[in-house]
Amino acid sequence: MRNAPHLLINTPDIEIWPGGLLHARSNHDARLLARASHVLRRKQDGRYLAAQLAGGLMPLLPRLADAAGINEALAALDTRLTQPARIPPPPGTLPLDRLQQRLDQLGLDEARYAERTGLALVAEPAHLALAGFDRYRRPLWLTRAAARAWQRLQQAAAVDGIALEAISGYRSHAYQLGIFERKQARGLSVEQILTVNAAPGYSEHHGGNALDISSPGEPAAEESFEHTAAFAWLQLHAATFGFHMSYPRDNPHGIVYEPWHWCLASRDDAPN
Repeated sequence: MRNAPHLLINTPDIEIWPGGLLHARSNHDARLLARASHVLRRKQDGRYLAAQLAGGLMPLLPRLADAAGINEALAALDTRLTQPARIPPPPGTLPLDRLQQRLDQLGLDEARYAERTGLALVAEPAHLALAGFDRYRRPLWLTRAAARAWQRLQQAAAVDGIALEAISGYRSHAYQLGIFERKQARGLSVEQILTVNAAPGYSEHHGGNALDISSPGEPAAEESFEHTAAFAWLQLHAATFGFHMSYPRDNPHGIVYEPWHWCLASRDDAPN
């Protein structure tokens, strides 16, 4: 967890990925990504912006200097490149000052939504750790504490003959907004989507401490997961590793029952 290649550096507009974890659509980009120590990736649409090579930064789109947030991202990258790899970066979170703009796009009022649901704003971590890979072989990003806890949980389940698979972990505010936009494009209303997905800024996934869990052969994020041996094992043992199920039946937040969604408790709530 402490090596630089295993860390995602997070800024408000741009994620800085370690090299070797991203796939390119073109042969040209694939060759660059294969040689890169880090890749700058825009949160809004997943576009690759630049690759950090041994000889310097290689732009992957025209007018890189005009990209939103590029100066902040380059400063964060420079800090990481000049810091010894053995020293983990300090914990921290990103500001929430752009959240209202995303809620405005959905026609949501921040104060009314928070009062109605009882959900708290969740800031994004400044750094995330590679916790392995999910069912779809995508990198699974969590906070360092959640990554360690998830790996211990998964290993303990395996000892008992239970296979646990991660479906998703950290999600940015921008990604959460994209979920709403894609569902709206399919004809769903914002109110319909809010019964399944928290508004951008209010999902536990933003904080890097929550993940969706399933087991081999089971559909992802379906209520049927509660009938599996994996869910029964989680009910008995997850709390030992600091995890709790956030959205039980009839929860006060207006979120549907989610037996697949588990979150690492805060230090104040975590078991001794």
